[in-house]
Amino acid sequence: MELRQLQYFLNVAKRQHVTHAAEEMHVAQSAVSRQIRLLEEELGVDLFVPVGRNVQLTAAGKLFYAHVERILGDLGRAVQEVRELIDPEMGEIRLGFPHSPGVSLIPTVVALFHKLHPNVKFTFSQGKYDVLIHDLLNNEIDLAIISPLPDNHPDLSGDVLLTERLFAVVPQGHPIAGEAEIRLEVLKNEPFVLFKEGYSLRTIVMDACARAGFKPNIGFEGEETDTIRGLVAAGIGVSLLPEMALSGSGVMMPAKVAVSDPPVTRTIGLIHRTGQKLPNVAQMFRRFLLDHFRDRRPEQGTKGPSGGKRPD
Repeated sequence: MELRQLQYFLNVAKRQHVTHAAEEMHVAQSAVSRQIRLLEEELGVDLFVPVGRNVQLTAAGKLFYAHVERILGDLGRAVQEVRELIDPEMGEIRLGFPHSPGVSLIPTVVALFHKLHPNVKFTFSQGKYDVLIHDLLNNEIDLAIISPLPDNHPDLSGDVLLTERLFAVVPQGHPIAGEAEIRLEVLKNEPFVLFKEGYSLRTIVMDACARAGFKPNIGFEGEETDTIRGLVAAGIGVSLLPEMALSGSGVMMPAKVAVSDPPVTRTIGLIHRTGQKLPNVAQMFRRFLLDHFRDRRPEQGTKGPSGGKRPD
């Protein structure tokens, strides 16, 4: 069994098409087909079945795929770590984050870091809280910027980067659009545009409304900050959004109003696997982030507060 055969197998499995996989790898289709056939002969099973012009994994193929993906992933990371040992400036950082920090925070800090380390590469992964935790624990990413920090998770450690205010957002023509600040209870009869279940921003809003003495009437649920912001601007309802999601201007930008009672905030942190040495380049980026946010971070620790019950 050769490394080349495993690489061919993985590419065909991902694309479900021999020709497309061959084109992607810049090799002849016949060469790919032949190596797959040799691999199947060695294993004594069919790994693929034809489905029209495509191919699909058999039950044995799916089992084999899971192992091959992990093996080649470990091999790739081993090669990367050896290269980083020679020169961390040529390394790659695998960073995960939810949608809202991706609007402005991630582009800003990555651009600043890139000016200092122009040869470092990034692989980004966006997802919900549970997905980011899963990917981090399964070594699919090195670091995750997340909100809130996991509370006393035995396999994860983290640091608070910043604490951010949430503002009430309303359509530009709304009666409170010109107010400097409001009590949250002013919005108790308004339809709310919120994130779906499983997002920390939804939980933060629900908890804030509960502290203000009411349960919000949810008129629409979404999965992205841009969608919620745009729907509010279009007059569909009101919401609470973090300050970093409210930069810019235009007809599709809602009015933002500070909330004085109760004040609403969220923490954003950086997490990594406990007890496992980060790749040199990832550790370099971690130190850069901690230095960058030091003046804005109220406190720092190895575990950090959760800042909420459910994830973003």
